[in-house]
Amino acid sequence: MNPPSSLAELAKTPAPLVGRLAPTPSGYLHLGNAVNFVLTWLLVRRSAGQLHLRIDDLDRNRLRRPYLDSIFRTVEWLGLDYDHGPSGPDDFLRHHSQLLHLPAYNYLLRRLRLRPGLLHASTRSRTQETEVPVPLEQPGAAWRAAVPAGTAVRFADAWQGPVEIALDRAMPDFVLRKKDAVVAYQLASIADDLRLGTTLIVRGLDLLPSTAAQLWLADQLPETAAFNALRIQFLHHPLLPGPDGRKLSKSQQQPLDRGVLGAAAGPSVVYAAVAELLQLPPAAAESLAALQAAFEHAVAVAGSPTVGGRAG
Repeated sequence: MNPPSSLAELAKTPAPLVGRLAPTPSGYLHLGNAVNFVLTWLLVRRSAGQLHLRIDDLDRNRLRRPYLDSIFRTVEWLGLDYDHGPSGPDDFLRHHSQLLHLPAYNYLLRRLRLRPGLLHASTRSRTQETEVPVPLEQPGAAWRAAVPAGTAVRFADAWQGPVEIALDRAMPDFVLRKKDAVVAYQLASIADDLRLGTTLIVRGLDLLPSTAAQLWLADQLPETAAFNALRIQFLHHPLLPGPDGRKLSKSQQQPLDRGVLGAAAGPSVVYAAVAELLQLPPAAAESLAALQAAFEHAVAVAGSPTVGGRAG
């Protein structure tokens, strides 16, 4: 899919963007993760903005030190720089872990609990279809959002254009607090992006429902209302298929797989994937500097990386 003209408009924004790289240390980063990093970096750097490294580590059961180490190695391997965030794994664990922000997350959970009918509790697993309501106080129960029937979320996406998500069908009761009583991703991500002042969020197309869930959830409280599609620019890029044609996933990796770091061709495989998504000349894949120059040239001269076909 070609990026629409709105992508060029996003790249031309006069205001410096505040973006973030937001990996999870639950597996080795794959090509899709790396492409997302580079796209975010290109857009933030073109706006002379600020880039954060924000690592989402609330899933402690899947966190492994090699996965955490690989995040920093991947960023360095790609040649990317960032303005704020941990300098390495130890600095992250001591000074930047999401566990340090649990009081802020729990405050928002308490505020959401005060909203009549917004939450319900459940002990069902992912494989269970039926649900028996339980009290919110019951140990081992997850807190889920109760999305009203007919709820649709609309916003303008920088890649997809105007989108509409039927949230009551896509994510009718997404988790807000997990069974271990720790805040879940959707709410924590909102809080983190507000704390960092994020104004650009780059995600894969598969996360459109998550974005819709977050926009709807943020609108439920005055404390989170600033997380909206007027202040934050969203860009959902097409997914990169794996060798078997399926979506790339950390769960597909073998125990000794190094993820994208194992690419024999080096980071040029990532630059080539980004160049293809943006419809830039193949020579843009030679280096990060070549990719950045080609992107700058395409936006400046053609107004869009894909107007009239490949920019050159």
